[in-house]
Amino acid sequence: MTTVSNAEYRGVWVFIEQVAGEPAPVSWELLGAGRQLADALGVELAGVLLGQGVAGLVSEAWAYGADRVYLVEDPVLGPYRTAPYARALVELVQRYRPEILLLGATSLGRDLSGAVATALGTGLTADCTGLNIDPATRLLEQTRPVFGGNVMATILCQRHRPQMATVRPRVMPLPPRQEGRQGELVRVGIALKEEEALATVLKVIEEKGKAIYLDRAEIIVAGGRGLGSRENLRLLEELAGVLGGTLGASRAAVEAGWLPPEYQVGQTGITVRPKVYFAIGISGAIQHLVGMQNSEVIVAINKDPEAPIFKVATYGIIGDFQEVVPALTEEFRRQLAARSA
Repeated sequence: MTTVSNAEYRGVWVFIEQVAGEPAPVSWELLGAGRQLADALGVELAGVLLGQGVAGLVSEAWAYGADRVYLVEDPVLGPYRTAPYARALVELVQRYRPEILLLGATSLGRDLSGAVATALGTGLTADCTGLNIDPATRLLEQTRPVFGGNVMATILCQRHRPQMATVRPRVMPLPPRQEGRQGELVRVGIALKEEEALATVLKVIEEKGKAIYLDRAEIIVAGGRGLGSRENLRLLEELAGVLGGTLGASRAAVEAGWLPPEYQVGQTGITVRPKVYFAIGISGAIQHLVGMQNSEVIVAINKDPEAPIFKVATYGIIGDFQEVVPALTEEFRRQLAARSA
């Protein structure tokens, strides 16, 4: 068996996640983060695209910063299945040897990254909130919350390559799209067999009804334990309705049964980056802050002047939300009506 030294691994790779040809926005966010890492290392940034009939996404990867795209198209890579996707990605890594491999911390990304890291015998840091390069060692500094979000740990993978990390959607800013930007396309053939897929997709059932996409919302009105009861959510629903926003919740509010888990913002919920985030009756525990502190504008409403949420808030209102929220809703409604007129 030939031993490969770490010095032979070069380049930063981002896995371009797609489902039925629809790209996951976190892939473009990771290309923005990957661009900074690649520039710090003085290496190329590459995207990795696996699937069937997905070549149309290559130009998008270039537009978001990829210098090169490795493309593997095969009928076996149609609907996502762990075994063929993992085999294709592992073979690409073994053949081209990137020093860093980034994936989104989505359901698909978490499944794939674990299988790939195991097959390659390398480390994997999940749910990172920060990625940097140590200029002295060229190591990837992977920062993520630990111990329930009370401590931020920086993790290094010193002895194995590639250095692998997953990052939640909306943690990294979306880079500007550079229309017409070109890069290199590398088509790679990998011998995949259907009988080796280990699973068969019998039917794809699309979710019906109103889906909640907190990670894409531009305005979020979130409530916490301080609301006191589920009935008080009607005040937040009215504010969100006037602003065209989406409801959100802290873990305490979800655990109390006031809203389903898909509304939860925080370390154990969804990471969001809206234009405006209303934190109403939310104290600001670190577990919640991890999921929303990168919002462009944070409006905190809490009757406790010492609530930690005020430390990250752009605007803070100390008072009873049952008085403040209706007043805000009415003022927003008046301002919007005047603007329409």
